[in-house]
Amino acid sequence: MPGAPRRSRPSNGWQLSPGTVITRLLIETRPGAGKTTAARRVVSILQEWGVPVQGFTTEEIREGDRRAGFAVPAVGGPRAVFAHVNLAGPPRIGRYGVDLKAFERVALPALGDPQADCVVVIDEVGKMELASAAFRGAVQRLLDTGCPLVATVHTVGGPFRRGSWHWLRKLLRRRRGVPIGAWSARQVSTRSQEQ
Repeated sequence: MPGAPRRSRPSNGWQLSPGTVITRLLIETRPGAGKTTAARRVVSILQEWGVPVQGFTTEEIREGDRRAGFAVPAVGGPRAVFAHVNLAGPPRIGRYGVDLKAFERVALPALGDPQADCVVVIDEVGKMELASAAFRGAVQRLLDTGCPLVATVHTVGGPFRRGSWHWLRKLLRRRRGVPIGAWSARQVSTRSQEQ
């Protein structure tokens, strides 16, 4: 990635073939399998390398032993609760009411105008996040800029078959000549330990 110090990477890492570097990395797996942990690990590694990072991750909100909602913290910035069982919505995604204004207040500035050599991290491109037309537009603009991007997505059937995974892959395929890597959360964890 641009701006990263020269450091040996495993042969099965970012390089696809000599001279080709992945500029779009999708961390894909089923819900609850470690996408956010992997995204946070990527942020940590890039920051250790001195690479500018912007974007956001998500956090589970737990009440007792049950998941009650989600918060969105910007990398090095503010945090907001954007989905909760006690929020009315609309929209409602499953048992969660989603506060799109709270999500947009944190996520949109975190995605806007990446600096030179900056890697943008989006955790995640999911059904709740895609309910925001402004978020969908911000992701499309980021893809048009060509900045390096790391994003997490679900890979399950049912409602997501034509949801976040399909939407993002369709956008990426339109940009011919842009190498895309797709790793599971386990692969990110394994590769980060090799660094």
